Amino acid sequence: MAKLDSQLFQIDALDELASGDSIFHNLDPRAKLVTTLVYIGTVVSFGKYEVSALIPFAIYPLVLISVGGLPFFYLAERVLLVAPFAFFIGILNPFFDQTIMIHLGSFSLSGGWISFFSIMLRFLLTVGSALVLIALTGFHAVCMGLEKLGVPRPFVVQLLFLYRYLFVLIDEASRIIRAKSLRTFNSRGTKIGTFGSILGHLLLRTMDRAQRIHLAMCCRGFDGHVRLICPLKIGWKEMVFVLGWVLLFFSMRFYHISEHLGLMIMGNIL
Repeated sequence: MAKLDSQLFQIDALDELASGDSIFHNLDPRAKLVTTLVYIGTVVSFGKYEVSALIPFAIYPLVLISVGGLPFFYLAERVLLVAPFAFFIGILNPFFDQTIMIHLGSFSLSGGWISFFSIMLRFLLTVGSALVLIALTGFHAVCMGLEKLGVPRPFVVQLLFLYRYLFVLIDEASRIIRAKSLRTFNSRGTKIGTFGSILGHLLLRTMDRAQRIHLAMCCRGFDGHVRLICPLKIGWKEMVFVLGWVLLFFSMRFYHISEHLGLMIMGNIL
């Protein structure tokens, strides 16, 4: 049970990482948000058979993790938790696209496998960059940055509530599972009807808890605006950060670094 609780409550670790102090932590959320959106858009703009051209794009999340002092293995574990969704989507490609595109002696690789590797690599890069953004900024600051960039406030508030009430759902689920374990002596066998009853009680308890939280927020003056203690300000550091990374993304997009580097290495060897 203790192991389950520790896994459930690790979801708030990203907000704890956002309280760090580094040059990237202290940047305006809008600068990091715009840069990450451009990065994601550039990565997904590649063709379905591109793999080697995507590899240099790993420099963005790796630099942010290194300079920001973020735990690499923790973030990698979070990415791998959702990797099966992309895996089961891309694994069908080898069955539908069996055109041979690469010959290496007796070994051949179909276009389906290449597109599968491309999907997985793009998934790792985009999801990894999003997690790094939250770990460096915090979800509240990201939502405030979205509002300042012109995203409709109702959407931003709903996104923020979805994130915050996720903790309420996890808290209530943990209590119900703990109560069930204590009453059944932690037995493994559970009937299907019991799961239905647990889900029903979870829904009712979560709605009641969410209503009490909403009333408490209204009593404290919440009016639908996302606020931070530190005001947002775009300075020269933010401009250098955005322009530098965007220029690098576009350079890697239109200049195949991996291909030219491979040709250079092969030329030196020959």
